Amino acid sequence: MKNAVVWFCRIFVGLLFIFSGLIKANDPLGFSYKLVEYFEVFHTMFLNGYALAIAIFLCALEMLLGFALLIGARAKLVVWGLLLLIIFFAFLTFYSAYFEVVRTCGCFGDAIPLTPWQSFSKDLVLLLLTLVLFFNKNSLKPVLNKKAGDVALVVAAVISVGVGVYTYNFLPVLDFLPYKIGNNIPNEMKTPPGAKPDEYEQTYHLKNKATGATKVMTDKEYMKTGIWKDDNWEVVGDPVSRLVKKGFTPKIQDLSIQDAQGNDYTQELLTNPFYNVMIVAYNLDHSDEAAMAKINAIALNLTENYNVRTVLLTSASAQNAEAYSKRLKLFSEIFYADEVPLKSMVRANPGVILLKNGTVINKWHYHTVPTYDELVKKYFAQ
Repeated sequence: MKNAVVWFCRIFVGLLFIFSGLIKANDPLGFSYKLVEYFEVFHTMFLNGYALAIAIFLCALEMLLGFALLIGARAKLVVWGLLLLIIFFAFLTFYSAYFEVVRTCGCFGDAIPLTPWQSFSKDLVLLLLTLVLFFNKNSLKPVLNKKAGDVALVVAAVISVGVGVYTYNFLPVLDFLPYKIGNNIPNEMKTPPGAKPDEYEQTYHLKNKATGATKVMTDKEYMKTGIWKDDNWEVVGDPVSRLVKKGFTPKIQDLSIQDAQGNDYTQELLTNPFYNVMIVAYNLDHSDEAAMAKINAIALNLTENYNVRTVLLTSASAQNAEAYSKRLKLFSEIFYADEVPLKSMVRANPGVILLKNGTVINKWHYHTVPTYDELVKKYFAQ
């Protein structure tokens, strides 16, 4: 019986760590954005420049430890590593949940969004299972001999790191974001008729002017009892709002595209019935200029020969964007949006999105943008 429990924990923990690492390694840039949130919470912003490297390392470490546990290689060292890692994750998720500082933990990337409390609960279960393994580490027998096990670990380490490096350079293999290929962006921004919004409860702190007595009441109790009519009771401080029931939330809530003067072009650009190209570069200071020059040449040819509207979307200031455009002799119109939706549109800086009637026809990392002839052959020569 004890053996069966240990094997269950071994398989479950091993597979979960591999899955968790793999799903984040599918989108290491997105995971790095989440790490930056944690760095800001703990005032360690000096790590921001290393966020991507740390993200790829953590993803690889999770996969490697999970694999090592399954094959029983370096069992004692691996179990120690798993225990320390899950304690660290449990601390982060508890801190996020209790202090409400990071709304989603990023444990399973964008594939399975979890609230901090859900993440903390998951980590507690995982911690208990890992403790079972820790106290029975001597019974974790390897399935391979020592030499074969070490070779397997080296191969697994190379693959684990390689997955993150590949997806960073060539976009996620699986896109779980609302701007994925095939999605219609305007539809993702809509709230369907009859959909219920989030339901909140207000809590009031009241004090009696005459006696000094205090009460805490919800907004419903406040109105039902009629205490608000009594001049002896006054509301102290601001009411506290609490989410009671989650309603419908559009997948895209924060996309607003404007020109330098602040005029809104969101609907105009997203309802264009013809092909239009969006070059997304949320941070022009760190965009790949050689790639931008290549994309610019393609955009110019598409516009001249097929009247394709091409725009550059950025979160840079209008002054910096205009200077950047002038320096690189960019052809595209320039529009502005918040960096959060731009980071979600395409995990590259710059990246390219081909739209038609608001639908994402295709998108590319700057490493994989097709040539002008390839684009014409596939999309325009019809």
